[in-house]
Amino acid sequence: MTTRTTATARPAGGREAGPGRWLALAVLALAVLLVGIDATVLGLATPFLSEDLRPSGTQLLWIGDVYSFVIAGLLVSMGGLGDRVGRKRLLLAGAAAFGAVSVLNAYAHSPEAMILWRALLGVAGATLMPATLALIRNLFHDPRERSLAVGIWGAMASAGAAVGPVVGGFLLEHFWWGSVFLINLPVMAVLVVVGAKVLPESKNPDPGPWDLPSVGLSMVGLVGVVYAIKEAAAHGPDRYAALAGAVGALALAAFVRRQLRLPSPLLDMRLFRRRGFSGAVLADLLTILGLSGLIFFLSQFLQMVQGRSPLQAGLAELPAALGAVAAGLLAGRVARGTSVRGAVSGGLAAVGLALGACVWLDATTEYWLLGPVLLVVGIGAGLAFTVTADVILSSVPEEEAGAASAVSETAYELGAALGIALLGSVVTGVYRDLAVPAGVPDQDAAGARESLGAAVETAGTLPEPVGGRLLSAAQESFTEGLRTAAGAGSLVLLTAAAAAWWLLRGQRLGEVPEPG
Repeated sequence: MTTRTTATARPAGGREAGPGRWLALAVLALAVLLVGIDATVLGLATPFLSEDLRPSGTQLLWIGDVYSFVIAGLLVSMGGLGDRVGRKRLLLAGAAAFGAVSVLNAYAHSPEAMILWRALLGVAGATLMPATLALIRNLFHDPRERSLAVGIWGAMASAGAAVGPVVGGFLLEHFWWGSVFLINLPVMAVLVVVGAKVLPESKNPDPGPWDLPSVGLSMVGLVGVVYAIKEAAAHGPDRYAALAGAVGALALAAFVRRQLRLPSPLLDMRLFRRRGFSGAVLADLLTILGLSGLIFFLSQFLQMVQGRSPLQAGLAELPAALGAVAAGLLAGRVARGTSVRGAVSGGLAAVGLALGACVWLDATTEYWLLGPVLLVVGIGAGLAFTVTADVILSSVPEEEAGAASAVSETAYELGAALGIALLGSVVTGVYRDLAVPAGVPDQDAAGARESLGAAVETAGTLPEPVGGRLLSAAQESFTEGLRTAAGAGSLVLLTAAAAAWWLLRGQRLGEVPEPG
């Protein structure tokens, strides 16, 4: 299979002519924005959901991250499916399913049902994301135009994650928590109707069969490994985490071996022999890990520690969205004006330093200190994520765009899931050492240690001053966990910045260097 390509501009009068491709891009950006919003909008709804469904701390983490886990497990398979059946067809089918399952999420009646519907929403989301980036690869053939298009796409992906709290905050000010899912319905309706008219169909003309054993191995492998990491981080190593990790690792090893032997693999593993490609994927994953983990838990801090309303908390996080949009739109120009490795390493370092600044966070931190930190996070994430997506997308010929896009999206969703799971496990681990004040009944103390939301609710049922002391202790314990997680995340991101500087040396946009 041929994987090396150098992007070149199409002649005038080819498919590059005309404004239709920009309208098509607008439709694709809408889909990406919505999926990004859905990944983080739940953060602000957590206190309301906790009060209504009363999930345990572990169930709350699963509600938050199962969506991303399922998407990560299926993206490679869905990217390969889109290459075979048509990316437009898969995109429109996924959009319709996404809208339908959103209704089930909105009316979930128990924590278990919520986890199940979030998982099904992940299945639908997995059909959307690879198709959007792959269609961009086929719409824009000039490297500079494609960089701008990927910049818009990346800006919408990053902004979606950051705008989610704003949208959620507005809805939660006026409606119940299920409304954060019902907003998907009109957007997906527009996507299906308009997309059917303006999006071109594209697929691999000679794709080979969709290998079902590879689909199963990919899903089992990714979910198994991520579950093991999550459980070990939250509860310490145990036999269940070790078993899940071993099964996942074996499944991934079998997947890689099978892809190398198949004449038409779901994913050409030879791409990872290229230092630049592998570096871009790693940077992609770690950028989103830092962004999503911070946004998810900062939403709870702003509401339940600093006492902001949902809308106020969402607006407080808006600088991250603005920074991501601005950086995404300028990312191609920055990478060409400096270097790919400079842009990516700089973006990762910016996110790492911003996370490091959060180790001084406390309940009295003024917004004039927190706002600039969020702006830097958004700029760094938007810059690094957009440039790495462009590098990944440029690495394959058009007929394999779906599989390559799936690699970028897998890194994105895996980063989102790991950001919530790993940083969240640190927060939860510190929080569970909550020193409950004297006078709190044992049953109430056990419930308060489950989550900050549970502690807030419990404190409201206790007489003063006992309830006030419990609330203050819980807020301080949660903030300590957030500071610890931010410090750990900062070290990871700064190390990744140094690694990206080495891995991406010699890489340029719009071309693929030789392996090595």
